[in-house]
Amino acid sequence: MKPRHIPVMAREVIHYLVNGNSEIFLDCTVGAGGHAAKILEAASPYSRLIGIDTDLEAIALARENLSSYGDRVSLIHGNFADMSEILSQQGVSQVDGIIIDLGVSSLQLDTPDRGFSFRNDGPLDMRMDRSSGQPISYDLNRKSAAELAEIIRTFGEERWAKRIASNIVSARERSAVITTTQLAEIVKKSVPRYSGKIHPATRTFQALRIYKNSELANLKSFLEQAIPTLRSGGRICAISFHSLEDRVVKHTFRAMERGCVCPPDAPICICGGKPEIKILTKRPVTPQQEEIEDNPRCRSAKLRAAAKL
Repeated sequence: MKPRHIPVMAREVIHYLVNGNSEIFLDCTVGAGGHAAKILEAASPYSRLIGIDTDLEAIALARENLSSYGDRVSLIHGNFADMSEILSQQGVSQVDGIIIDLGVSSLQLDTPDRGFSFRNDGPLDMRMDRSSGQPISYDLNRKSAAELAEIIRTFGEERWAKRIASNIVSARERSAVITTTQLAEIVKKSVPRYSGKIHPATRTFQALRIYKNSELANLKSFLEQAIPTLRSGGRICAISFHSLEDRVVKHTFRAMERGCVCPPDAPICICGGKPEIKILTKRPVTPQQEEIEDNPRCRSAKLRAAAKL
């Protein structure tokens, strides 16, 4: 099946991200270039976009898809957690707009040998950057049941984590767990009750992917750097696909909008904290039904946006 490269909530992203005076945009998860193309179309013809992605295959595809924009686009293989260093190398200290589209892409999901999906048989890899590190199968076949249970429980919020981990360890004593279908079958047999709408391996695969790519730690590091990198009035848009990511974005935005960290019963502020942003989306923006019908994978997407004060 050919991967689909549909930018999620593109209209809403443009609405919140692109201002008349915007000159430099940073796409921290450029992927195939879907959002990047929409931003460049909507922005001034003099604007510039810097795209980052950990996936070398995505960078190659984005380079092809965005070639018509010429030197308005710079594409960098790297991690958004290193955005400040990447921008410095590009001679940029501040930008007008930042977008981050979290999670796994259609390009990755629809490529069986990437190992992200239990719907296709392939090697258990799950690395977004295959140029470094070991595949997730390395961890699955070496970590203890307790360690695996902690990963699955923490990053997948899976109630059957202990049973799943124990069964993985038992299965690997007979044969190494190295394929997506092997793991999916182990999880399916470990979960006594599940809804027919959601495959029982969904949370486990999510947990292992998040762990393997340090996604939550990288997101927190990114958010610490992102707001200082924005010019006054600059915008940031974050699209998440599950509660763990959305919770990090929501709490960080709220803390930066509040500024003050003094106890609620303190008579006066003594911390000196000042609001840094204004939240533009009091509630997360979600896809409309028409978009979900066209791109079912976006159904759980949540967009949060803020402007720097």
